[in-house]
Amino acid sequence: MTDITTETGITAETHALEAQGATIHYDIRRRAADEGTDHPALFLIGSPMTAEGFATLASYFTDRTVVTYDPRAAGRSVRTDGATETMPEEHADDLRRVIEALGAGPVDLFASSGGAVNALALVAGHPHLVRTLVAHEPPTAQVLPDREAALAVCADVHATYQRHGMGPAMAKFLAVVSRKGPFRDDWATDPAPDPAALGLPTEDDGSRDDPLLGQNMRGCTAYRPDFAALRTASTRIVVAVGEESADQFPGRSAAGVAAGLGTEPTVFPSHHGGFLGGEFGQQGAPEPFARTLRAVLDASP
Repeated sequence: MTDITTETGITAETHALEAQGATIHYDIRRRAADEGTDHPALFLIGSPMTAEGFATLASYFTDRTVVTYDPRAAGRSVRTDGATETMPEEHADDLRRVIEALGAGPVDLFASSGGAVNALALVAGHPHLVRTLVAHEPPTAQVLPDREAALAVCADVHATYQRHGMGPAMAKFLAVVSRKGPFRDDWATDPAPDPAALGLPTEDDGSRDDPLLGQNMRGCTAYRPDFAALRTASTRIVVAVGEESADQFPGRSAAGVAAGLGTEPTVFPSHHGGFLGGEFGQQGAPEPFARTLRAVLDASP
């Protein structure tokens, strides 16, 4: 464990734990003078986004303990079993281990993108570990009216990565996540986007270990939420959608998940990366995003 106190009085600890087939690294930020807070710890997760993607969002929650982590096969959390794909159930078990290692009772959990899919799997199996889950734009194709076309598109992104490498596959992925409205049944007749036009590499470097295109692409988008378990869970589940991205794939999926729960999605500022403050070169609206998240969490009983 490493332990660093920053100029703002936040103590940052880094831990590692052994999971089934992976070593998981996670970080705990807390104020030394805030040990008696009544707030549950706030866990901020994505997938395959690593802990560094939540630096800006965490800065708006210095009044409570904040936990971030690197999902297996991403960042510091290395797979030790050689598996080439990761399923949401595996991520859920990793999350279970981290929350139990905290020893602080149920957490509040903000989960974005693939992290939201993994969080739904966690709550379905272990609802006692999470007080409130805010599931922000979980990109599962299973809840879409155009599910067959969407699943085929996502499988094609993975297959393109296996055949041609990162550049061509990432170009297709960007086209998928930015597309507005349903996928057509004849999507395969569309010309493949040019990676060079997007500033992506055109030559294959031979690697096949990308956490997005290789490890998580198929398992995440093909995950079918256990709505029966989720509807009866003790966890309060709030599905969130970006006001600028509601008609794109992850936003449409969020609406489908909310419908499966018998609720309506809560609109958050900005887009799919609305909480980002420049991490990975992306800019959202982190301050209003954090205000909305705080209001949702404060509404928990």
